[in-house]
Amino acid sequence: MLEVVILAAGEGKRMNSARPKVLQPVGGRPMLAHLIDSVRELQPSAIHVVIGAGADEVRSTLAADDLAWVTQSERLGTGHAALQALPMISPQSRVLILPGDMPLIRPGTVRRLLASEAELALLSFLPEDPTGYGRILRDGSGAVVAIREQRDASEAEKRVGEVNSGVLCAPAARLGAWLKGLRADNAQGEYYLTDCVGLAVAEGHDVAAIVAEDPGELMGANDRAQLASLERVFQERSRQTLFDQGVTLLAPETIQVRGTVTCGRDVVIDAGVVLSGRIELGDGVSIATGCVLSDVSLAAGTRVEPYCVLEGATTHGACTIGPFARLRQGTELDEGVKIGNFVETKKARFGTGAKASHLTYAGDAEIGPGANIGAGTITCNYDGANKHLTIIGAGAFIGSNSSLVAPVRIGPGATIGAGSVISTDAPDDRLTVARARQRTIEGWQRPTKKP
Repeated sequence: MLEVVILAAGEGKRMNSARPKVLQPVGGRPMLAHLIDSVRELQPSAIHVVIGAGADEVRSTLAADDLAWVTQSERLGTGHAALQALPMISPQSRVLILPGDMPLIRPGTVRRLLASEAELALLSFLPEDPTGYGRILRDGSGAVVAIREQRDASEAEKRVGEVNSGVLCAPAARLGAWLKGLRADNAQGEYYLTDCVGLAVAEGHDVAAIVAEDPGELMGANDRAQLASLERVFQERSRQTLFDQGVTLLAPETIQVRGTVTCGRDVVIDAGVVLSGRIELGDGVSIATGCVLSDVSLAAGTRVEPYCVLEGATTHGACTIGPFARLRQGTELDEGVKIGNFVETKKARFGTGAKASHLTYAGDAEIGPGANIGAGTITCNYDGANKHLTIIGAGAFIGSNSSLVAPVRIGPGATIGAGSVISTDAPDDRLTVARARQRTIEGWQRPTKKP
């Protein structure tokens, strides 16, 4: 039986942020959220999250039924933090402990650790620069004998290249005894989880350090620069995932992935595109330069022209969007819809072949198949207190610069004269005009400036 303990109580002072360290974002999500997702793939019987700094914010941000929260009221080190979770853990369990600022670790790497038969097993890695990490100390035969934190290491020990990741596993009963035996006689006056290694060795138990194949997986972040390093690794992984799905990235280094992206074949994404939340792109979708997509599902063949912003929008067939369009939450487009430049939509459904080509706002609207919305048209959906629906029938033609004051219905085949303000229903297949009659004022003279 496996139980997991995540150490997420750190304040992260070097981040210089009001936000707890484990909630700092990588790929648009909190670091801790990524780690929890990886841990869930191991199917543990319990996940214990030790929190301290910003505990309420961490708990409310990541609340879930499968997480047990443990509060470390005094932050006296990693060993002390792990000890707080011990009363909640079955003595028969095997315990996996991970630091909460490790968002890039893969489940497969943890499984390699769990496959070790050593009484105490930990993950180590070989960074380009080991500064700041605890060093793995081995004896002449290569057996692990201790972990020495940077501040307590001798000059010779600081030259060791293999470092501790902070990830370890051990039987709960053994771990509990070691945690209770920790002492704080070190440079920081803290109870180090890593000192369990020395205690295990002293008792004659096997200690194994499993060297991770990809050091990038075990990177943590104590400051903004390290957070940026995590982000770079995450983005490189995300772009590789897109390549593996058959996506063409015309300027890969400029693409930002801040969520989960699922793509069909032959998708093309141009420079400077940001993909956030849950994104689904069908076969042959093209996203032009400068677009920002968030929680979007685009059907096969949809083309998004440059500099569009799409939030919570769905296409149900091949459509053309933009350039410079904004599709907001609740927008749904059927096959063949065209949304042109400087068009904004929200909670609007466009039927097959409907068009809004220029300078239009459609909010709380149902627009029938084949309808044509002229430039400058707006649905006046908000009365200052409530939103109201505009219904535009199939094949209707809305002249330029019209205002449709909801609730209102424009019948199928209806034509609205340009410049009209429509506040009552317009009948099917008829021309409706609502504007002042044009007249010329005889004898009028334009004012002139006083000398």
